[in-house]
Amino acid sequence: MQHKFKRIPRHIGVIPDGNRRWAQQRGLPKEAGYHYGIDPGFALYRQCLELGIEEITFYGFTQDNTKRPHEQCRAFQKACVDAVMKLTEGDAALLVVGNTESPLFPRELLPFTPKRVIFGRGLMKINFLVNYSWQWDLSTALKKLGLEGTFNKSSFPENIASADISRIDLIIRWGGRRRLSGFLPVQTIYADFYILEDLWPDFLPEHLYQALHWYEEQDITLGG
Repeated sequence: MQHKFKRIPRHIGVIPDGNRRWAQQRGLPKEAGYHYGIDPGFALYRQCLELGIEEITFYGFTQDNTKRPHEQCRAFQKACVDAVMKLTEGDAALLVVGNTESPLFPRELLPFTPKRVIFGRGLMKINFLVNYSWQWDLSTALKKLGLEGTFNKSSFPENIASADISRIDLIIRWGGRRRLSGFLPVQTIYADFYILEDLWPDFLPEHLYQALHWYEEQDITLGG
């Protein structure tokens, strides 16, 4: 089926939820689900490349997620590392954003932060949130600006830890949950939010098309 859109988002945020539920439904340990979330991410990446979408931000794992059992933490850390290493073989401008001072940040991903790294032709900006926390993100600006800083519309966003990530137009969340879960509070301030009931490892290309057809009908005012 050929899909044509009147308007596509420049930047899509992806919350790939439901990995643990997917594993449980198949009689697998909860932590097994994270491995099956890697291939869907690359299928989505290729689809977005074809459509001309300029930037994607994937929610890897948060600092709150690290409160989960050790086996699960190891599994989602490994899935993030495996995904990033596979991405280095493609065409992307990659940035990993997260608290690198924490021992829970995978050391293998340090070369991809704090500056963006180009692979191949660098056709798309890919941001990967790893050991991310909105408190950490915003407090970085507070530390940089200090008590004497000018907290206006430009100075604060320019100094957060995720400052190199642009404003998000559309967030797509798999897994049926209706919450942002601390996902980039500055960049998502005017984002449209599309929910899919399907679990992330069950990703289908039609999911993105559904979200894009819905998005093109939205009234984009940015508060104006």
